[in-house]
Amino acid sequence: MACVLEAPLRMSVLSEVTASSRHYVDRLFDLDPQKVLQGVIDMKNAVIGNNKQKANLIVLGAVPRLLYLLQQETSSTELRTECAVVLGSLAMGTENNVKSLLDCHIIPALLQGLLSPDLKFIEACLRCLRTIFISSVTPEDLLYTDATVISHLMALLSRSRYTQEYICQIFSHCCKGPDHQTILFNHGAVQNIAHLLVSTSYKVRMQALKCFSVLAFENPQVSMTLVNVSVDGELLPQIFVKMLQRDKPIEMQLTSAKCLTSMCRAGAIRTDDPCIVLKTLPCLVRMCSKDRLLEERVEGAETLAYLIETDVELQRMASITDHLIVMLADYFKYPSSVSAITDIKRLDHDLKHAHELRQAAFKLYASLGANDEDIRKKIIETENMMDRIVNGLSESSIKVRLAAVRCLHSLSRSVQQLRTSFQDHAVWKPLMKVLQNAPNEILVVASSTLCNLLLEFSPSKEPILESGAIELLCSLTQSENLALRVNGIWALMNMAFQAEQKIKSDILRGLSTEQLFQLLSDSDVNVLMKTLGLLRNLLSTRPHIDHIMSTHGKQIMQAVTLILEGEHNIEVKEQTLCILANIADGTTAKELIMTNDDILQKIKYYMSHSNAKLQLAAMFCISNLIWNEEEGSQERQDKLRDMGIVDILHKLSQSSDPNLCDK
Repeated sequence: MACVLEAPLRMSVLSEVTASSRHYVDRLFDLDPQKVLQGVIDMKNAVIGNNKQKANLIVLGAVPRLLYLLQQETSSTELRTECAVVLGSLAMGTENNVKSLLDCHIIPALLQGLLSPDLKFIEACLRCLRTIFISSVTPEDLLYTDATVISHLMALLSRSRYTQEYICQIFSHCCKGPDHQTILFNHGAVQNIAHLLVSTSYKVRMQALKCFSVLAFENPQVSMTLVNVSVDGELLPQIFVKMLQRDKPIEMQLTSAKCLTSMCRAGAIRTDDPCIVLKTLPCLVRMCSKDRLLEERVEGAETLAYLIETDVELQRMASITDHLIVMLADYFKYPSSVSAITDIKRLDHDLKHAHELRQAAFKLYASLGANDEDIRKKIIETENMMDRIVNGLSESSIKVRLAAVRCLHSLSRSVQQLRTSFQDHAVWKPLMKVLQNAPNEILVVASSTLCNLLLEFSPSKEPILESGAIELLCSLTQSENLALRVNGIWALMNMAFQAEQKIKSDILRGLSTEQLFQLLSDSDVNVLMKTLGLLRNLLSTRPHIDHIMSTHGKQIMQAVTLILEGEHNIEVKEQTLCILANIADGTTAKELIMTNDDILQKIKYYMSHSNAKLQLAAMFCISNLIWNEEEGSQERQDKLRDMGIVDILHKLSQSSDPNLCDK
């Protein structure tokens, strides 16, 4: 019996809850406009800070009625304004509330409201739009569906400090990627927003600054424009630098540092400009200190990583500023059991977001160690650093895993570390695990790192081979993702360098002739060059050359012919001729050249080519074919003499190029 009672009981509780809210909705349908207005005002007071009440009113259908009243020409301006305020309050509840509002097509209704002449109503509509657009469930594209909306918003910027604050906030939240940046830029965002940076209202200044930070991000067009814009006789970079000063709120310092960082990365400001070296970089390092809030430390480290990513001087400078390398180690110990956070809510928030700190630290370490050997050494000597990276590779957060792999990749550029720390911590094991099953963005960086671990001086090369790397790398060469194809073939090329015959045979078996031809006809020159590099490494040392050519000779000669006849650049042809020179160095393999008149004619052609590199490579082939000490050298020399090779050599001995002349 109890089971039967359960549902009605629940229903009665729900009806009790909604009954207490129903009278608010009923009053919206009153025939007396004054009572409707009072009903909306009472509803406004009832929902402030009360998520339960908001949810009840949405369930009871308040939203369609409020939107109807908001759009009615016969409604008084006061009523329409109060409706917009209540809708804004409902939007401040949960994500589900926002979804319900979007389902009722609130955005077109509010955008229509912006055409009203009444400023108070416009501000209420903008405030509600702002709340809806900053929610993660609202698609940004809804702002751009009607081309006239952006122009109208630009025009409303001059109406009041509230319109300025809300519109800038809407723009900065809805500007995601180059398409949105271009639309806003073409509608005069830079000119319309620049003067707001000197507004008397802090909120307006701050929202305008945030607008510029998203407009300029990875956008050279916007960045180059910003450099030359001046407000009240002062250039924007100077205004941003003033906002960086220590006496300004942290949020303002960070956002202006982001603007200057984007402008610097876009080439609008030089990397050695004092505003970067003496202002932006030190400000971002300050943001990484222990006494900053978690999100400030994350944003500071990530922005700094982006600023210094490609500039070795900035990397060196950052590494010696405020003991940054040691300071970042604290990112992994947060929040600790002895944390100074007394606010329980804050502690709970930080525990949930501590992984963001680890991600930011890995990113910044990756940028710091990108070029300088001494910096890499300092990073690796930071307490438990290798263990932290190894742990990072298996974290549940994909962003942390990606950042940890990036950090490992950066450090793997060091010959010294490959021989020591990487070996001591058997880094290759977790790396191989990551490569087994990961999304492409992680695979690209992880396979790049593997390329470095497979260099001939790396002690990790042997165990990686034993763990089934050949099969894995051969499968990467078949990927549709270009970077993965390049990395797969590159790693195989490194693996084949000075390798024993068994490994070389395994690589050829794993790749298959069909796949080799596929790679040699790849449209990307990088893939082609790395595949030729692999062939060159496979065809080194005489016994190996003879063995491989005895099993794959026909196909390899076919591939060489294909490339020498194709439309390829000098580097590709040179590499191909070097492969022929290697084949010519074999004992039995050289017969594959000597019995192939087509190939011999091609070598002859390239000896007389206008490019000295190709002439040299062709001469290497000849010199390997005619070596006196080898069996059959006389017959080969006679055949080449009959082809007119000697005449070409006579000509080349008169060459102005000393290398050609000597050879």
